[in-house]
Amino acid sequence: MDEYLQWLLAGVGLVVVLGLVGRRVVLRVHAQRRTKRRAAEAARAQTQRLAADEAARQQARRRAAAEEAARAEAAARAAKEAARAEAEMQAAEQAARQHAERLAAEAVAHARAEAARTAAADAARREAERQAREAEARLAEAERLAAEEAERAEAARLEAERIKAQRAAAERLAAEEARARAAREQAASEQAAREQAARNEAARLEAAKAEAARLAAELAEREKAVHEAAARERAARELAAREQAAREQAAREQAAREEAARLAAEEAQRAQARRLAEEQAQAARLAAEEAARAAAAAQASAAVAQPQPVPASIRKPPEETLVMIADDSKIVRVKTGRLLAQHQYKVAYATDGLDAVAQLGASVPDIVITDVEMPGMDGFELTRHVRKNPATAHIPVIMITAADDRHRGDASEAGVSVLLGKPYPEEELIAHIRAAMNHGETQAGALA
Repeated sequence: MDEYLQWLLAGVGLVVVLGLVGRRVVLRVHAQRRTKRRAAEAARAQTQRLAADEAARQQARRRAAAEEAARAEAAARAAKEAARAEAEMQAAEQAARQHAERLAAEAVAHARAEAARTAAADAARREAERQAREAEARLAEAERLAAEEAERAEAARLEAERIKAQRAAAERLAAEEARARAAREQAASEQAAREQAARNEAARLEAAKAEAARLAAELAEREKAVHEAAARERAARELAAREQAAREQAAREQAAREEAARLAAEEAQRAQARRLAEEQAQAARLAAEEAARAAAAAQASAAVAQPQPVPASIRKPPEETLVMIADDSKIVRVKTGRLLAQHQYKVAYATDGLDAVAQLGASVPDIVITDVEMPGMDGFELTRHVRKNPATAHIPVIMITAADDRHRGDASEAGVSVLLGKPYPEEELIAHIRAAMNHGETQAGALA
């Protein structure tokens, strides 16, 4: 009997535990559903607010379009009224001129007839003269009347324009007042809607907090009953998780070792490729230098065979002056080229001394602006090449350097015409170019 009661009590306890666990699961499911419903409601409210904002923006755009159409229509009406008033004024002036001309023609014809009939009689002549004077008086009166009529027409046109302008201003003010009133009403309604929504949201949040507190208290009570079983299950899961983590860590270490080996192999391949690329670039640079030296030697030989001396000072306008800029910095080339282009000078660009030498073989510039330090051939070597070639020895060379005092001796020895230290005023560079091309003040080889 005691054993039966023990089994019965154990069964009842197990049923109670299972019931509590099931109720906890059901409550969690309900809580998740309520959370999802709240999120959906918040999303719908946000969508509705966005739709209301978009509707307000569309209404504002429609009001702006209506205002623009009203302004265009008012302008068209004003233009039509002005054209009609102008046409009426011109018609009145034309009628007045025609009337005056008709009166003048009648007076002249009448005077001529009277003079012909009374040519033999002195009294008739005096009568004709009197009638002529009267005709002239009538003509003057007609002209005065025409002038007065024109003045009245002009005054009427001006008055009509003033009235139309006042009417348009009044209509515009009324429209603006109506728009402002509508905007204020719209803003007030939107503010009231936002305040009501805020109040509803606050009430909903307060109710949700109360419900969450109640559910938390219930869950705490139920969790206390099943705490020991959950602790045992958690210990078992933690042990399994530690074993799984150990296996995953071993797998990750193996993968890391394999990845390190692969990266080392790739790095070795890239280093080999970089070495090959550097060797190829070095070979290409040496070949270019050799070609440039050969071209320079050939050009020097041709110039010696057929010398073509050029005066050291050539007067040329800027649009006919070609300035070569030799600098390995693209930024410096572009900046200096823009400055020269603003003063109407033609510009040729060289990326270094070797490029400048190659271009000198094709076309001879009027002035060379060079940097000091450049790859392949620096500014001093470029200047010496220019001075050694009889075809280019007359060209002024302006050298730009960051340390003008330290390079002044080398620049003078190489044959630099002007040595400018960075930073230099742009006006000073333009002044040296103008002096070299217009007045001959900067001579080739005389360092300034």
